[in-house]
Amino acid sequence: MATATATKPKKKSASKINFRPLDDRLLIRQAAAEDKTQGGIILPDAAREKPQYGKVIAAGPGKMLDSGNRGTLSVKVGDEVYYGKYAGTEIEIDGEKFVICRENDLLAVVA
Repeated sequence: MATATATKPKKKSASKINFRPLDDRLLIRQAAAEDKTQGGIILPDAAREKPQYGKVIAAGPGKMLDSGNRGTLSVKVGDEVYYGKYAGTEIEIDGEKFVICRENDLLAVVA
């Protein structure tokens, strides 16, 4: 008697994405948009605001300085950050939404 076991296909995690930002750019996984207000009202897709925070998934080597050396980034992979409303470029990789932006577009790092 043979038995079969069903396994779920493994979802490709963003940490395994083969993606390397250039210079002082960062790849940020956007946080999910809120689907309810604090008062409990359910928002339709059209009324949801684009989140302005997320988690740094990949970081470039740093900005090339006039001296020919690379500057160091003040954020690292894994940091949660806030960025400007119109900062960066939104991209989609394997159905997940990401933002690519420069380090100077960041507003704050969550401590």
